Amino acid sequence: MTTMLSSKGQVVLPAAARRRLGLKAGTKFACRVEGNRIVLTPAAVPLGRSRFVKSKRTGLVVTEGAPGAPVVTSEQVRALLADFP
Repeated sequence: MTTMLSSKGQVVLPAAARRRLGLKAGTKFACRVEGNRIVLTPAAVPLGRSRFVKSKRTGLVVTEGAPGAPVVTSEQVRALLADFP
């Protein structure tokens, strides 16, 4: 993928890169120079959305986490639920 610097110093990120990272208008970036490279890193990469799927093992409808989302264990869920009255 290539892009071009405008006369105003603006760079357009290719659509494929924006889609792959889930970037939207207004996303903030950290900018640093490494040797002869400019590295842009999204301040916070948005996570995809969870969705409902049918479990292959049980046939029940369950939630499936978004790609890249942290895994939540049963123990963590139990600990969180223990805090509720």
